[in-house]
Amino acid sequence: MRDKSILRLFVFRVVILSLMVTLLARAFYIQITIGDTYVAAANKNAYREVFSDPVRGLILDQAGRPMVANRTTMLVSVDTRVLEEFPDKGESVIRELAKVLERPYSEISDRLIACGQPGAKSPPVCWDGSLFQPVPVAQDVENDVALKIMERTLDFPGVTAKLAAIRTLPQPFGVNLAHILGYVGPVTDLEIRNQRDLGLLAGETPYQNNDRIGRAGIERFYDKYLRGTPGKKILAVDQAAKIKGVLSETDPTAGQYVVLNIDAKLQTLVEQQLDEAVLRARANDLKGDSGAAVVMDVTNGQILAMASYPSYDPKVWLDGISTAEYEALNDKENNVPLISRATQGLFAPGSVFKIVSAAAAADAGFSFRSSFSCPAQLEVGNRVFRNYNNVGYGNISMQRAIEVSCNTVFYDIANTIWLRDGGLRPIAEPADNVEKMTRGFGFGSKTGIDIPEDVNGRVGGRSFKQSFWEQNHEAWCKRAETGYPEVAEADPSRATLLQDFAKENCTEGMRYRAGDAINLVIGQGDTVVSPLQMAVAYAAIANGGTIYEPRIAKAIMNSDGTIAERIAPKVKGILPVSQEVRDYIHRSLVGVTNNGTGAGPFIGFPLNQIPIATKTGTGQVTGRDSNSWFASYAPANDPKYVIVMMVSQGGTGSGTSAPSVRKIYEAIFGVVGNQVFPERSIFNNGTPNQNLPLIGKDGIPIYPEINQPELLAGLDYQFSFEDEPAEDEEAVEE
Repeated sequence: MRDKSILRLFVFRVVILSLMVTLLARAFYIQITIGDTYVAAANKNAYREVFSDPVRGLILDQAGRPMVANRTTMLVSVDTRVLEEFPDKGESVIRELAKVLERPYSEISDRLIACGQPGAKSPPVCWDGSLFQPVPVAQDVENDVALKIMERTLDFPGVTAKLAAIRTLPQPFGVNLAHILGYVGPVTDLEIRNQRDLGLLAGETPYQNNDRIGRAGIERFYDKYLRGTPGKKILAVDQAAKIKGVLSETDPTAGQYVVLNIDAKLQTLVEQQLDEAVLRARANDLKGDSGAAVVMDVTNGQILAMASYPSYDPKVWLDGISTAEYEALNDKENNVPLISRATQGLFAPGSVFKIVSAAAAADAGFSFRSSFSCPAQLEVGNRVFRNYNNVGYGNISMQRAIEVSCNTVFYDIANTIWLRDGGLRPIAEPADNVEKMTRGFGFGSKTGIDIPEDVNGRVGGRSFKQSFWEQNHEAWCKRAETGYPEVAEADPSRATLLQDFAKENCTEGMRYRAGDAINLVIGQGDTVVSPLQMAVAYAAIANGGTIYEPRIAKAIMNSDGTIAERIAPKVKGILPVSQEVRDYIHRSLVGVTNNGTGAGPFIGFPLNQIPIATKTGTGQVTGRDSNSWFASYAPANDPKYVIVMMVSQGGTGSGTSAPSVRKIYEAIFGVVGNQVFPERSIFNNGTPNQNLPLIGKDGIPIYPEINQPELLAGLDYQFSFEDEPAEDEEAVEE
């Protein structure tokens, strides 16, 4: 019995000793190992950080004209911490304020509720910023109304009125640029968390709850430059979170300016000519539902103008877009105006793709010194493939095949390559010359343009066929068994046809057939590209083989006019094409303008002074009108500019797009009739401005039309407000 008592006592002592060791270890861990963390947390409870917004930087065109700027607005804000001291929590103050502002009480009170609190509206109505700074409740308040509020401080405790900077769009010459400039909007909690998790990028400023950041286009891509650095005030607070004083304060730093390669005059003209092309298509009983145009410098990839149709008024974003407005921008009935057809639109390229096909033919061993048969139609297997308008030209050169856009020449080349690769029983490593050359030209991958809206496109070759089959094989096999009962009720014959297709695709959908190869070689079938991708490809032929990443922005400048960073051209790749083949394709494209399908639109143009290389395209899509393409560059003897225009369901390239492309060339080179007047060029000095614009020490850009009243309207807004400093306790929201 005594032994059991001794054992129990021993166990008890061990337990007590273990508890003491555990407590000591925990105390050591808390006080020594992570003590600094708790001290920091305790100290943080003794202060609060309040951030004030910087003035966002301007976006200028290549001549210094403001594309996006700022204007001053009278902003009324409410300090909710002051109102909480009143028995009614400030309700009477807000109701009186609503009367003075002539706005509904709920419009103001809803903005004072912190996001996530009971009764809070969805952002951006609810307040997503710090509770230690005033909440903006009204902007564009009349001066006399603001004066009433400031004079009646006893009636409006915690209410202030002051000037703040918000975004504006001067739109010189009526330029639109909606798909390039982008817009700004409130930062989300997810973005703040993601930034904290991933860490800051070089030059990036931490997001704050009430920040407004770039949401698309240039505003998004160059946000870290445009946004500036917020001011920070550290407030000392007691345990009841009452402010005891200001510990430190730093002023905000205004954002930098982004200078574009785009010229406002040229951009406006390109937008107008794209509209004209769409109207031209519709005048010919074609749908003409969308389109795009790109003007690029072939020597460096600089985007001088880029337009998309349909577009929309970019000012819709300035004061907060409504749900109805946003839905209209995404409405298919409106052809989804929010999508940039230049960088996001994907279309069958048709015959403008033949620069790739010709290069692939040379890569496959076809000699350009040989002649090629161009019958009106070509039978491959049990299918007949025809030329456009079913016209044949006999035996012709490759150059002539490009000039007259003979499809059957390329059908035969594609079929020959396909048979070499084993036909329906492909060899172990098929050459797939056309598919590989297509990727070599940059198709099937993003261009690398400096806006977020950039797509890969699709190369409809063997690899796509296989991957598409793998993704859909299971669904096809299921439909092969179950059929399409939902279709059969209204159209039994169509349901039977769909089931037959499903059976074929289930068992043989991975086969790369002769028809697939033929579609690829003329830019039809599964192959789709963006107009920007096509402009990059033609620029590479024009400049000797360099594939540039397109660049909209030219430089980053400080608001005092000094240069922060020049944005240099960036090479994406080199065409896998010999100089001999490039030169041959180049001569062929010049021939298109002189003797081929591109000749008609340039009758009377001074081609002897400004030769132009062109290619027409008519992209055919089952059940739709053809896509109108016109790709070109000039001067052909010393290439500088590439212009590509495309009108979806617009018909022929020469009939719909080419006349507008000619108008753009006339403006660039100063062509009037059949004469050239360089001094009449749309550029002020005859060529795009290679220098950076001048910006005064006051931050105001100096540009050619500075004295034109319509361009000066609203330009007294710009930049810092050193003559009107913000009050200590306030931070403004755009």
